[in-house]
Amino acid sequence: MKQSINILISGGGTGGHIFPAIAIANELRLRYPVANFLFVGAKDKMEMEKVPQAGYQIKGLWISGIQRKLTFKNLLFPFKLLHSLVKAGKIIKQFKPDIVIGTGGFASGPTLIMANRRKIPTLIQEQNSYPGITNKLLSKKSKIVCVAYDGLEYYFPEEKIIKTGNPVRASLLSIHLKEKIKIANDLFGLIKKRKTILVLGGSLGARKINELIEENLLFFKEHKVQIIWQCGKLYYDTYSKYNENKNVSVHAFIKKMDLAYAAADIIISRAGASSVSELCIVGKPTIFIPSPNVAEDHQTKNAKSIVEKHGAILLRESELNTFPIVFETLLKDEGKQESLSQNIKELALPDATNKIISQVEKLLNL
Repeated sequence: MKQSINILISGGGTGGHIFPAIAIANELRLRYPVANFLFVGAKDKMEMEKVPQAGYQIKGLWISGIQRKLTFKNLLFPFKLLHSLVKAGKIIKQFKPDIVIGTGGFASGPTLIMANRRKIPTLIQEQNSYPGITNKLLSKKSKIVCVAYDGLEYYFPEEKIIKTGNPVRASLLSIHLKEKIKIANDLFGLIKKRKTILVLGGSLGARKINELIEENLLFFKEHKVQIIWQCGKLYYDTYSKYNENKNVSVHAFIKKMDLAYAAADIIISRAGASSVSELCIVGKPTIFIPSPNVAEDHQTKNAKSIVEKHGAILLRESELNTFPIVFETLLKDEGKQESLSQNIKELALPDATNKIISQVEKLLNL
């Protein structure tokens, strides 16, 4: 084995790409304390903040996605891509990685392209049930594609696919401990023996979900339901005023997600891949409200993969007028809550990180 290993990881844009990347890095750092790590992200995206907070160095590329309509940003895209390819090549030349891992997001494209050109082994970790075009293209040159869902042979070379699941925070495995639930109740100022719902709209927030919760605050109060509400940093200034309500705890971002999950009886969430994987491990009754504004409507596909196994409830944004009926029915039916909880737990893949690390070790001949 080499004196040290250089591991380059690229992923970002959303928490769904960032947190799996950090989970992989954390486990590798535990196993190989002498390893050197470097992240590559997109400038001005949240990874430039979250990765250093996790204790890793990161370099940014001038890259972004293509807008759905003709804009000036789209005209800049070819220049951004070329600039990012050149910079990614320089980063790789300087850092000399032994392996490059891509978890999705704008920056992973140029980074893995340049790594493949230099014959450096690359591994893709695809979180979604419907992969984006970048990972489809990258998979042709990558050595291994780690996936979380069945049926991805249509998009990736079958011989490269390894079903591992999505990496999740290790702290989630202990959320059912009584002492953790007590700490959670104290942290969020919750009333004991009162139903608690956790509302998750993603790191940046979800406008439709936030509006839904605001519209139903009186409804929740009448049903003696208390709320832990992650409204997202884009919306915190709008909704933080509701912290004055005794049954509401509003947050831009929840750092102690394990405690939020521990406190929750019912969860309302978007259906990003990482969220879905976490919620399978958490095993709480869940109502998915997928974002319709993502590529190929992949959040709806993610949610359906759970709903088809009777592990959650799917409520589309176009159906939000039915929310009070759907929620009240679930709230009053403890048998349904238990059934959803058991079914979603059966879909959990809690050993995903270790399985991915095994593939990394295989590529590194460790």
